[in-house]
Amino acid sequence: MEITIELIKELREKSGAGMSDCKMALKESDGDIKKAIEYLRKKGAAMATKRADKIAKEGAIKASVSKEKTSGVIIEVNCETDFVAKGDDFQNFAQNIAVVALESNTNVLSELLNAKDSEGLTIQENINGMMGKVAEKIELKRVKLINVADGFVAYYIHFGSKVGGMVGIKGKFSEELYDIGKKISMQVVAMTPISIKREDISSEVVEKEREIYLTQAKNENKPEKIIDKIIQNKVEKFFQENCLLEQEYIQDSSKCVGDLLKDYNNKTGETAEVVDMIRFQLG
Repeated sequence: MEITIELIKELREKSGAGMSDCKMALKESDGDIKKAIEYLRKKGAAMATKRADKIAKEGAIKASVSKEKTSGVIIEVNCETDFVAKGDDFQNFAQNIAVVALESNTNVLSELLNAKDSEGLTIQENINGMMGKVAEKIELKRVKLINVADGFVAYYIHFGSKVGGMVGIKGKFSEELYDIGKKISMQVVAMTPISIKREDISSEVVEKEREIYLTQAKNENKPEKIIDKIIQNKVEKFFQENCLLEQEYIQDSSKCVGDLLKDYNNKTGETAEVVDMIRFQLG
């Protein structure tokens, strides 16, 4: 069968592969588009084996939220170079994975890799196709799903898609509260909290901090009678720096993050609260 330029363009539009790769695939498949696409996917799978020892540390953080905003997912997809990561093809590819992840309603990577998109292709097949296209190792590193049946999900992906945050807010939805949720998501991205509130931090972690502060105080020859007070103050500062609701709000240093919800609740009579949080940073 003659491999025409129109046929090559058609395959390129469907696969996203380069013109030369499409031409070769069509030659190997005797002009059959479906077989050519399969050929390109196999090339991507072969590429994965070839580049298995490569380090994929670039990529994108992407998120997707349901129409009702009661569910949201955030993912990390990696590639080898920043050049590929910045491209529209890769960014759109990663966003499509986030959409499928939301539809699949799963936190399990293996389940997501086997989930199918609107064209009937699994995420793994899409990854293989992208690897064949860009000649780099591509991998889906992690996925986190948040469901809040009696509230909503809000998120923020920082410019460049290298870091993102998502929060689950329990409470009656309103545009004002949703805006607060987005602002809190920005706080999560900027200040890297390790928990929502201090009660969520394990006693083991707190005790480890106390041991560190005790050692510091003794090394600095602090008087024994004030060591307990020093440790207490430092533990308190640890909570304020690492618990989301106690952190200084990045847009108004006169408030902590928890004040945003307290002010809203006092004004509206509602009882909105943060019930879930996730932060993904590339690598």
